[in-house]
Amino acid sequence: MRIIAHLDMDAFFAAIEERDQPRFKGLPVVVGADPKDGKGRGVVSTANYKAREYGIHSALPISKAWELSEIAKSQGKPKAVFVGVDFKHYEEVSEKIIEIIKKYVTLIEIASIDEVYFDLSSFKSYKKAQEVCKKIKYEIKSKEKLTASVGIGSNKLVAKIASDMQKPDGLTVVKSEDVESFFEPLSLRKIPGIGPKTEEFFKKLGVSTVKDIKKYSQEDLKSMFGKLGIDFYEKARGIDNSPIEECYDTKSIGEQETFEKDTFDSGFISERLKFLTESVWQRFKKSDFKKFRTIALTVRFQGFETKSRSYTPKENIRDLDGFRFEALKIFIPFLDRRENPNHKSIRLIGLRIKNLK
Repeated sequence: MRIIAHLDMDAFFAAIEERDQPRFKGLPVVVGADPKDGKGRGVVSTANYKAREYGIHSALPISKAWELSEIAKSQGKPKAVFVGVDFKHYEEVSEKIIEIIKKYVTLIEIASIDEVYFDLSSFKSYKKAQEVCKKIKYEIKSKEKLTASVGIGSNKLVAKIASDMQKPDGLTVVKSEDVESFFEPLSLRKIPGIGPKTEEFFKKLGVSTVKDIKKYSQEDLKSMFGKLGIDFYEKARGIDNSPIEECYDTKSIGEQETFEKDTFDSGFISERLKFLTESVWQRFKKSDFKKFRTIALTVRFQGFETKSRSYTPKENIRDLDGFRFEALKIFIPFLDRRENPNHKSIRLIGLRIKNLK
């Protein structure tokens, strides 16, 4: 019997700031870019649960978060506290949490800085697995003064969805025999891969829950979405055979920059891309990795349309000049009709290396 857990730290960055700054206690805390009195250009990285009551959430433009804070203030509520991102510190705390988990289990997949999957199959029962997760949660809370929500299920998909059901500080167990009944009432957006456009497509068919989507056969869904339709068919039934990947802890090294003003100035953008390549390269050289295979570029345009492109060179990149050349080669189509047919101004660029060895 397979038993998998997914541990998700609750509002991780904001929770660390609250813990480290007692004066923030009970206040809405927003971690992200400087709002600059509503003129800031970045986005929200994390918002605590108090801030979420104001409608502030991850990836929201920081200017909108500031606006929502001001509305709350006009209603007699506390203003949100805006804090810059201290990623190095968050990584240090994350490492401490991983060490706690490793005391109880051996097979771990670090999905992100605040999410971990681990295999509990050796405990042979959901009851014993639940007891282990309670101990992990208790130790994290007592040592790090932070809370985590955990989902336990028969695979990674079920565990991931379960961990989101009782936030914050929750623990949800979904036994194998209960998977389909657990999934059926869920909204479509709970299924990974179903975004706003796909959801809208399904709504036109009268489909709004996982139970509704199960009315369609695998062939029906395949004819509508291709291979992705088969994926939807399986996920709607809680089917997921993906393994725990132990070497998944460092997925990539990257940097990004949000410009003060949207711009189409190729000279300026190329200079900032050069800066990003140097920063990423320096981090790579300081790491324990010897090579990487893939370069990924993200460009966000005026209006928040975002495109990501990646490229895997035939030969390994051996120096900074080669890295700069390859990054620029990926970026140039964003200056012409190939990737930017309407010549939109650019708001953000991000550069990342993946498949680290």
